[in-house]
Formats: sequence, C-alpha cells, structure tokens
Amino acid sequence: MSIEAEALLQEAKESIEAAQNYRSELQQRLHGLSQARKQVRGSASQTREALQRHFQELQTAVSRLLTERLNALLQEVDNIELDSVSPLDDCQKLIEHGVSTADELLREGEAAIRCGINEKEDKLGSFTKKALQIQLDSLPEVPALVDVPCLSAQLDDTLLHMFRTHVARHSSVASHPPVQIEELVERPGGVLVRWCKVDDDFTPQDYRLQYRRGNSSQYEDAYIGKDTEFLVLHLDPHIDHLFRVCARGEGRTEWSPWSIPQTGYTTLAPHEWLPGVDGYILSSRKNIAMRNDSSPGHGGVLYSNSPSYFCGQTLTFKITAAGQTDKRDSLGVCADSRTATDSLQRDQAVCISTNGAVFVNGKEMTNQLPAITVGSSVTFDMEVVNLFPVSNNNNPSDGGNFKLRVTIGSGNREVVFDWLLDQVVDSLFFGCSFTHPGWKVLVF
Repeated sequence: MSIEAEALLQEAKESIEAAQNYRSELQQRLHGLSQARKQVRGSASQTREALQRHFQELQTAVSRLLTERLNALLQEVDNIELDSVSPLDDCQKLIEHGVSTADELLREGEAAIRCGINEKEDKLGSFTKKALQIQLDSLPEVPALVDVPCLSAQLDDTLLHMFRTHVARHSSVASHPPVQIEELVERPGGVLVRWCKVDDDFTPQDYRLQYRRGNSSQYEDAYIGKDTEFLVLHLDPHIDHLFRVCARGEGRTEWSPWSIPQTGYTTLAPHEWLPGVDGYILSSRKNIAMRNDSSPGHGGVLYSNSPSYFCGQTLTFKITAAGQTDKRDSLGVCADSRTATDSLQRDQAVCISTNGAVFVNGKEMTNQLPAITVGSSVTFDMEVVNLFPVSNNNNPSDGGNFKLRVTIGSGNREVVFDWLLDQVVDSLFFGCSFTHPGWKVLVF
C-alpha cells in the first residue's frame, strides 16, 4: 500500500473514531434532554396535584367555617325572637281576656236596659256591681315599639375584600427552588453536603437537609439550622444516598420547595477507635471514645483501629464532654501506633493539647490555638509537599525525606506548618490521650 493510501486509511480511521465519539456525546446529550424533560413534566404534574389538593382542602375548610358561622347567627336570631315574643304573647292573652270580659259586660248592660220595669232595678244593680268588680279603668301596659327588639343583620362587606386580597397573594408557583445542593464530598463513613441560595430575592432564616438510601422511599431529617453545610455520618460505604435541602424564609413558618435531589456516596470506611484499650470505653460504632476512671492519673494513648487517615481528607475531633485538663493531654495524627507512650507529644506525631498548645514531633510550636472545651471541634488537614529527601546529604537521619503540610484548626483559628517524616507513608493513625476521666471525643 502506498504512503498516500496509508495516510488516507489512517485519516479515515481517525474520522470514524471522531464520528463515534461525536455520536456518543450527542447520545449523552439526548439522554440529558430526556432527563430534563422528565423533570419538567414530572414536577409540573406533582405541582398541579399539590395545588388542586391544597385548594380543595381550603374550599372545604372555608365552606365549613362559613356554614358554622351562619348556623350560629341563625340560632342567635331564633333565641332573640323566642325571648322577645314570649312576653308579648302573655300580654296578648291578658288583653284578649279583658276584651272578652268587656263584651260579656256590655251584653249584660244592654240586656238590663232593655228589660221590663219590674226586673230593671235588680238587673241594673247587678250590672253596676259587676262593673265595679271588673275595674274598667285598669288597662294592661303594652310596650312601645322602640322598647321591643327589631332584629337586623350587620353584614361586614370588608371580609370579602380582605379575603379576595389574601387569596390573590396565597401560594405561588416557583420554577426553581430557592436553594440547591452545591457539593457532595465523601468523608469516612459519611458525606459532607454543601448547599447555597440561588434566589437573590429569597432571604433564608433556616435550612433543612434530608437524606435517604437509594432503595428507600422515606427521607429523614439530617439537619435543621442556619449553616450551609453538614456532615451526614453513619452511611454505609459504596451505597447510593439521595440528599435534598429546603429553606424557611425570614418571618415565615412554611418550608420552601425541595431542591433537586442529588446522589452521593462514600467509598471510605468510617474512622474507628481501637477497642480493648485500658482507660477508655467506646460507643457501639467505635467512633466515640470516653476516658473512664479505671486508671486515673495514668493515661495512655488510644489509637485508631487502623491507619485510616489519608492526605487530602479532613479529620475532625468533636469534644462532647470534658474532664480535668493535663499538659500531657493530646489529640492528633501519627505515623505509627506506639503503645509505650502516654501522649502524642512525641516523635513522628503532630497534636494539639487541651490547653491549645501545638506539638510537632514532640516540640511545642510558638503558635497556639484556643483551649479545648466541651463543644470544641479540632480539624486536621494534610497534603503532600515533598516525596524526596530534603537533607543536604540525602541521609534520612539528618532530616525528613517526606514532607506534609499540616493545617490544624480549632475554633476560628488555625495553624499551618510542614511536618517532616523519615519515611513515606500512605496512611496515618490518629489518636488521643487524656490523663483524667470525663473526656469524650467523637472522630469523623
């Protein structure tokens, strides 16, 4: 085959490969479009159902309230009418009885006048006597119209206007949630979730984070508060979890729509303390260690169950209970797990004491962090700076040949320094030492 033919063949192969890649990219974009269309249509359907259900419940509730109010007012009318008409009925009966008596007296008087001369005197006398007994000058009192109730309905026309105004502002439709998950970062035994506000007109008061396993349908709360990140712990490695976040606006009681769920997982096993060390008891998950009083005044170092800390990660110690302090107390990271020491303030280790002093390979630094108390969080971040010998004659005994840049944070302060080790390490142990009982520390 000629050189020209080989060049054309090679060009054809490259064009075919480019066309395949191009088709693959287009197919991925088609899949993305399909997912976007599915999200729009699915969320629109769910929003319609939510609106219809909500307003149907409102209509039912408002109709019930109006019916109850109408029935109460009608009952009030009935009671006033009954109480007002009853004495009028009694008065009417009394007057009607008087009219009947007067009619009877008139008939007797007319008969007495028309009777004969012989009977007239007796009948007139009897009539006159009877008329005196009736007391014709005594009349019952009839109440004036101004003294009896005249019912009317006092209708408040402003209710409809107020109701119309509130209904016009009631509920809304948002095309995007006001907050979205920004980043998912795997951590040992958990996932660090970060979120942010994406609506400039929305002022959040609190955030709410939920998560669920990928094969579960039920979300559970992980965090409610003002922070914009939270570490969700106790997650099984290599298992997908879905995370979502919402917010509550300033001065509001209801929560905003949920963000678009994001899938995250961790490949890192959770940090664990080494069980069976005298002077310490561990939680069931082995991530919480408490210094007990089995050997007071003689504290040893409690190490991690394995060298599970890797550079590039953030190691956090959370103090949940505190005891009496001692200058030998320490929290830190080390290259090995020596058992014949009572503190991490030694060679091949970096640590912080409970008084805030920082030690590097057993030497105290001039920089100091805040003292450790209940609620304190101490973080260790490390990155590789140099994998090669840094001493003048390449002799490891003259200096470390493995340099790590260490950042220790506590409170709102941090110190940064280079840590020299005499050998390359892929992973590191962590540990703590407390001389007196009462200390409790969570590691993650």
